Amino acid sequence: MRKQISFLFAFILFCAAMALAADKEHGTVISDVDLRVTPDPTAQKLGKVTRGRDIFLMDHTMVDNKPWAHLLAVVDVNVEQETTKQISGWVPAETVITTSTPNGDQIIYGEAVDSQNLSDQRARKNAADDARRLYYRLYEYFPNSPLAGEALWRAADILWHLEKADISRRPSSREMDPSMRVAMDEETLKLVMKKYPHTKWADMAAYNLIDNKVCGSWKGETKCPDKESEIYEKYAREHPESPKAAEALYNAAWRQGALVEMYKAQHEQDKSEKARRKGMELAQEIATKYQDGDWKPRAMELQYALQQGIPTYVAESNAQQNGRPVK
Repeated sequence: MRKQISFLFAFILFCAAMALAADKEHGTVISDVDLRVTPDPTAQKLGKVTRGRDIFLMDHTMVDNKPWAHLLAVVDVNVEQETTKQISGWVPAETVITTSTPNGDQIIYGEAVDSQNLSDQRARKNAADDARRLYYRLYEYFPNSPLAGEALWRAADILWHLEKADISRRPSSREMDPSMRVAMDEETLKLVMKKYPHTKWADMAAYNLIDNKVCGSWKGETKCPDKESEIYEKYAREHPESPKAAEALYNAAWRQGALVEMYKAQHEQDKSEKARRKGMELAQEIATKYQDGDWKPRAMELQYALQQGIPTYVAESNAQQNGRPVK
């Protein structure tokens, strides 16, 4: 009975805090910071608020000429186990960015980029999650910012690749049928497409979604590269201005090159020749349309190999991969 009363009391306090927070400013923190019982650097720690966490600014005060902010925040109780809870406490005010902070969108974006770079360099643990949360906070708090579209895209892209890396370690990731493996969550990418249609951010979100449609392993089956080539070409036709259009066409052309060798191995010369011609046509289209970047020379190399009958693909002996380019 005593436990039930204690729980009820805690629940009432939480609801009261949430009701109070509803009228307060949203914000986040741009560095990991300890949440303390009182505005004092020596006070008891309640938990750690990590970059990009959603917070409500409840109050603020000055202590020894230093500003402190009273927050209702999600804190990390155990970083290793990724457990969190929502509590209130005090942090140094300079770490807090709210919707009323001048240039708040720029500041959050700058910290997100720094975190993303540290993640790419593997210089700070969980930096990718920090960047993802910060980018999403920018979109959430500053929807009219010129950075909002790119920020939402980056948040979605980071989450997609984190999930992709996790799923790739599972045995099901090698299933030939895409429906037989765990799919990445498409919700945030589709939100990008909904909120920012006909932009390069929407185009790139649509490109990521292809990952859920391709085979985990070809296992020597021509239907996989044949279908994937069709998917990539269709993307390029539907998103001609996309930064990913040339890459999509190259992926389509390279799979035609793979089909050349696969059909040869099956003694289907007519299909092999048809795939060779299709691959050359796509490669020529890339060389004609896309003058900048690496895709033109890569396409010309592929076209040359197909012209000269140089194999561009070899199947892996263990049939676990989708094959690899011949170098």
